[in-house]
Amino acid sequence: MSDILGIQAQAPFDLPVYSVTDITRLLKRYLEDEPLFRAVTISGEISNFKHHTSGHMYFGLKDAQSSIRCVMFRGRNSNLRFTPTNGLEVYATGGITIYEPGGVYQLYVDHLEPRGIGDLHLAFQQLKDKLAREGLFDPGRKRPLPFLPRRIGVVTSPTGAAIQDIISVLTRRAPSTEILVAPALVQGREAAMSIVDALEALIQYGEVDVIIVGRGGGSLEDLWPFNEEIVARAVYGSPVPVISAVGHETDVTICDLVADVRAPTPSGAAELAVPLTADLLNSLVEQESRLLALWQQCFRSKRDRISHLERMLGSYNPTNSIRQHRQRLDELSQRMVTFMERELTLGRTKLSSAVQRLDSLSPLAVVGRGYAIVSKRESREPVVSVEDVEPGSYIEVMLQDGTIQAEVKDTKLSTILGTDDLHGLGPNGK
Repeated sequence: MSDILGIQAQAPFDLPVYSVTDITRLLKRYLEDEPLFRAVTISGEISNFKHHTSGHMYFGLKDAQSSIRCVMFRGRNSNLRFTPTNGLEVYATGGITIYEPGGVYQLYVDHLEPRGIGDLHLAFQQLKDKLAREGLFDPGRKRPLPFLPRRIGVVTSPTGAAIQDIISVLTRRAPSTEILVAPALVQGREAAMSIVDALEALIQYGEVDVIIVGRGGGSLEDLWPFNEEIVARAVYGSPVPVISAVGHETDVTICDLVADVRAPTPSGAAELAVPLTADLLNSLVEQESRLLALWQQCFRSKRDRISHLERMLGSYNPTNSIRQHRQRLDELSQRMVTFMERELTLGRTKLSSAVQRLDSLSPLAVVGRGYAIVSKRESREPVVSVEDVEPGSYIEVMLQDGTIQAEVKDTKLSTILGTDDLHGLGPNGK
């Protein structure tokens, strides 16, 4: 070890001497060279969670016996679907290294997911609880559907199976009903805003009696746009009744809970929109839906595999130094703010004390207590002794509310100046 670090000093018993920094860096190097610690998954309970203003997340993972510090930088946590909270059991995947300024080992988290349930399930439950507290699911606010709607608005993909099912059922069962389609994305990151825009377009058109919002079946990931808060609030704020028809009957989304009526399928929504009995979906549409679900499952599996390989590759990226400086910058910024606040408080205290001392030394303060300031009338020089004036000279006596002009008749040494020694000026003002 001494050859690696270049240590020359020797301790008693012929042992090499290391500084704290040397040992810390040596341990850090060994940790980072160990493949096991480059990509490791740790399970534990989140504690001391803090989402820093820089965007980085700092928290601890603990079990019954031990704990480890964790950092999840902004670029990693921006993709989290759920909100980490203290007490949450999670799986954290990342690389272990040593934070040199603190001399402690910690986990740089690249991926975080709840233990026992997926991150989408947790995000769903968190948003569900939030909106329930606000009353968005209150049955008392849900409106009945119109009996014979003249025009039905539909928000869905213009190329998906859902729109074909809805049009087929509505056309067959209510040919006179006009169908107004507002195209929207129903899958992917941009889908939620696209759904909201389509809803607003139908509402601004102002001549629809009911709106169907939906899409075909799929995984929780596929249906996720209908679990977004902006979609839930747009459905809640609709001035006309909304039927939610997302996925299959077993699929439940936030949109379903907020809507006035929930339909088990898009075709079921068409059945509910008009006062007729619905027909079953034909076998061709069913096979198409199954093929689409199988393709989506295969695509999702390949995408997850690619994401896993990307995380594995990222663990070998030599970015630890940059991460160390980012964390150090957060700590120094906090220390600087604390120091400046302490210095400002100390400066205010000193300034207040100085003002009080200056006020106590002010001549005007002395005059206010019943004393007077005497000076020669011509030269304005202060008179501090009877030897400073002669009989016949003129003086000026400054009091709290004005001045007295006086002529000196006589002087004598005394500890207290008698009032008989001062006389007022004559009629000529001299």
